[in-house]
Amino acid sequence: MPPRDPELTRVTPVDESAKKGQEPPKPAGDACIVVIYGTELGKRLELGAAPFEIGRSSNNDLFIDQESVSRHHARITYVDGKYSLSDLGSTNGTFINDESVRERPLTDGDQVRIGRSILKFMTGENVEVHYHEEIYRLMTVDGLTQIFNRRYFNEALEREVNRAKRYSRALSLLAFDIDLFKKVNDTYGHLAGDSLLRVIAAAVKSRLRREDILARTGGEEFAVLLPEVTLEGALVTAEKVRALVEATPVKHDQDTLRCTISLGVAELVREDAAPEDLYKRADERLYEAKQGGRNCVKG
Repeated sequence: MPPRDPELTRVTPVDESAKKGQEPPKPAGDACIVVIYGTELGKRLELGAAPFEIGRSSNNDLFIDQESVSRHHARITYVDGKYSLSDLGSTNGTFINDESVRERPLTDGDQVRIGRSILKFMTGENVEVHYHEEIYRLMTVDGLTQIFNRRYFNEALEREVNRAKRYSRALSLLAFDIDLFKKVNDTYGHLAGDSLLRVIAAAVKSRLRREDILARTGGEEFAVLLPEVTLEGALVTAEKVRALVEATPVKHDQDTLRCTISLGVAELVREDAAPEDLYKRADERLYEAKQGGRNCVKG
């Protein structure tokens, strides 16, 4: 008797979820997390079906060497085609999109904050494309505050100065920093300082025009480019920003923090031979504001 053709005798398994009209669970491996703020910026870690642990112990899948991170801080698990994040009883908590969580499913684009590090969860068919887009974005955006970074600001400063000179248009610049920021870190810890930076950046951004360019230029230092705004108008904007920050509470754990800022203002003049000259003059006015008692505007 001739042997049976294996192609004729093969049994094709039936997906039970398909019989019920449901989509079958996606295979693990189409997801990753990317470090968008903290050490190893831009690092990509693939997620699979096995539990993925994050913490200060070197035995974790993602090792974060920070005092604010617990030894075994959080875990990502894959069940029924979905990834979830669980806090493992950490001291300082685990956050998804700035909300404290014990356990929650992860969705594409979620930002996970553990200690002072921020991770972005990515999943889907175009995860590779999204990863490269995120790396490009990290070249221009500060991961903590989600406003432009110093690199982008330097490019924008040169572009706007050249444009203002070419078309004889006004251009002003605000330089400001948070008063006594070191005292906040020393008193409440660096996590509180990070919260302060995020809240202040969001508050200031909400007050500016779409064409204004807000950037974090240093640790607690910021700058704002104001195209087609004279010194007089920039001083008005600076005072509004100063008052807004002073009135903005920042909640961190059980504490409510408040802070003030000092601002320096300068307008582009013909004598500015290079873009750096405009920034230098605004920075000099900022120094005067700090020396003059803080929480004020100098222009």
